[in-house]
Amino acid sequence: MLEKVNSIDDLKKLNIDDKKILAQEIREYILDIVSKNGGHLASNLGVVELTICLHSVFNVPEDKIIWDVGHQTYAHKIITGRKDKLKTLRQLNGIAGFPKVEESELDCFNTGHSSTSISVALGMAKARDIKNENNFIVCVIGDGALTGGMALEALNDAGSSNTKLTVILNDNEMSISKNVGGVNMLLSRLRTKKLYTKSNVSIKNILKKVPVVGGPIVKLVQKAKRSIKQFIIPKMYFEDIGFRYLGPVDGHDIEKLESLLNISKQLDGPVLIHVLTKKGKGYKIAEENPDRFHAIGSFDINTGKALKEKQADYSKVFGEKLVKLATENEKIVAITASMKDGTGLTKFQKSFPNRFFDVGIAEQHAIGFAAGLAKNGMIPVVPIYSSFYQRAYDQVIHDICIQNLPIVMCVDRAGIVGADGDTHQGILDLSFFNIIPNLTIMAPKDFKELEKMLEFGVNLGKPVVIRYPRGGEGKNKFDKCEDIILEKSEIIKEGKDISIIAIGKMVDKAIDISNKLKENNIDSEIINVRFLKPIDKETILNSINKTKKVITIEDNIKLGGLSSIIKELIIDNNVKDVNLKTFGYPNEFIKQGTVEQIEEKYGLDTQSIYRCIIDNFFNERN
Repeated sequence: MLEKVNSIDDLKKLNIDDKKILAQEIREYILDIVSKNGGHLASNLGVVELTICLHSVFNVPEDKIIWDVGHQTYAHKIITGRKDKLKTLRQLNGIAGFPKVEESELDCFNTGHSSTSISVALGMAKARDIKNENNFIVCVIGDGALTGGMALEALNDAGSSNTKLTVILNDNEMSISKNVGGVNMLLSRLRTKKLYTKSNVSIKNILKKVPVVGGPIVKLVQKAKRSIKQFIIPKMYFEDIGFRYLGPVDGHDIEKLESLLNISKQLDGPVLIHVLTKKGKGYKIAEENPDRFHAIGSFDINTGKALKEKQADYSKVFGEKLVKLATENEKIVAITASMKDGTGLTKFQKSFPNRFFDVGIAEQHAIGFAAGLAKNGMIPVVPIYSSFYQRAYDQVIHDICIQNLPIVMCVDRAGIVGADGDTHQGILDLSFFNIIPNLTIMAPKDFKELEKMLEFGVNLGKPVVIRYPRGGEGKNKFDKCEDIILEKSEIIKEGKDISIIAIGKMVDKAIDISNKLKENNIDSEIINVRFLKPIDKETILNSINKTKKVITIEDNIKLGGLSSIIKELIIDNNVKDVNLKTFGYPNEFIKQGTVEQIEEKYGLDTQSIYRCIIDNFFNERN
């Protein structure tokens, strides 16, 4: 059946039985590709029937479908003419793992972060009304994304707008980790409506068969219906704020789902359809372990085991060190925005359940909550992915740094993360944190230095950022790791010909470059910056004045990061006759590929930097 479907028009020709077969074949196709390329598996397997029904009932690109987060759009891409291209999923110059308008006009909006879709849908619907158009606007949002404040703000606005749009609530009781909070409790109550409805119909049919008294009893029961309903469902939140609520409906029953979608098209104003799906549907191993198969590398389909053995990584090292520190200091608390496993906090939760807080997908709230904890005597540690810290920027400034509160903000997945592409690359954080007053910014060169920085951070008594990459250490092993002293960098190697100033994971690359230069009898000095802010002016200026040849290396955009700081340092201190080259990313959004491919593309691989040094500084030795 999959071979017959190369477009939406092909899909619309199928009957219900054909679509059921298609759903199974799409699952098998997605499973095969993700097992080889890696990607978001469980969420995509869960929405196959929903995707088929949406494209059967609605007509894109005239109608608009906005996918919240967008990591669940593999079936959408298959149906919309990108079936063969899906084999290049998440690869350099291949197809992205998220909706991309540049890929297809059938992707109406780029997404990659949570809780944005309802706002976008309402905006599109308002624009449609202004232009007197008649198309349908639909957004698909997971239950986990409803914990995001932006989604709740949009629901509030859309509910009172009387604007025609449809919100599909894809309820699988999961975000990445198990859902938490009041919204999850609300949805749990709404799920009981299915039980209530079935029970109500069954009782009514039995009573009607009772001679003479059956009818009056039914009427009596119906009078009490509202009371019973309110007992089972304390408050129909969505209807109360202005939505027509439909469901819950089985998200894997194509016939019922299509019927409900068609009903929604006939209703005026905002409609919310509550769809119940199973994350990992059709692949038992993923159904039983949806969190592990949310995003996964290549794996064996038969066993579900990763093809590459998982090595120690920065997140794990962070988590283990935090547990040790919290054992010694009962003021330390940990906060996650629904990323407990990904940020290494699983062990902390088990060790200190009363000092661990999962606030859901709500980074702004996480930072504001941390500020309250800090103001009342706690030492909060908040690990969040670099690209997600963007969502809490105001809180970092307003709630933490203005008051100089002792909070340790650990920026995980900093730098290039690779296959997730432009919405997830962490190449902006050094720059946007750098301009905030009262903020200390550190980046470790290896695991040991991360442990020391974390210990230093929780004892500093001021706002701290510690940023570290995804994955493990570089291949170079450092003989020593000096104690962390505020504003002090570390001289890894002394030299007289050129200064290599690097930060974080790029210190490892500096070692490789230095070794290659040594082969040309070029003696390099390597400085591990450690503190982007406050920068160690004395050590760095001494080195620059000694060599007069300088390069900087950072896993961040150059604008506003390490290279900008070194340039300012040279200018502000009137250092003359300095030859400076900076290596970092340009001020642009970087698409998917492996970390190695992206570094090579942008000239941050060892060979490219070495070649540039030789050509620009030591051409006479070439």
